[in-house]
Amino acid sequence: MAVRRAIGILEPSSAVACCAPVAATDLSDDEAEATARLFRALADPARVRILNVLATQAEPVCGCDLEEPLGLSQPTVSFHLKKLYDAGLLDREKRGVWVYYELNRAAATRLSSVLAFEEGPA
Repeated sequence: MAVRRAIGILEPSSAVACCAPVAATDLSDDEAEATARLFRALADPARVRILNVLATQAEPVCGCDLEEPLGLSQPTVSFHLKKLYDAGLLDREKRGVWVYYELNRAAATRLSSVLAFEEGPA
């Protein structure tokens, strides 16, 4: 049985930790910058596909298992995984020499609220 331990800490300044909905009436400069950092982390089709793969899996996925479905080399997959992890979108755990990734569910919830628009009067 593998022992789970966190490899990194999600810093409070992470884009996902401090984004406000873009429809917020009082979006601060800091919140706008944090939201822009989040969108930059998602601004690559490979990263969006990685999120899609991880969001549809019940268990964490080894980074090595993402190469074939994405059609990317190991260094490229690792680069994109690091960007997503640094943005606070992924959790990771080390199992021996392998690193397993999964979507950070709290981050996914916060991410979905970033683009939440309330319907106003028609």
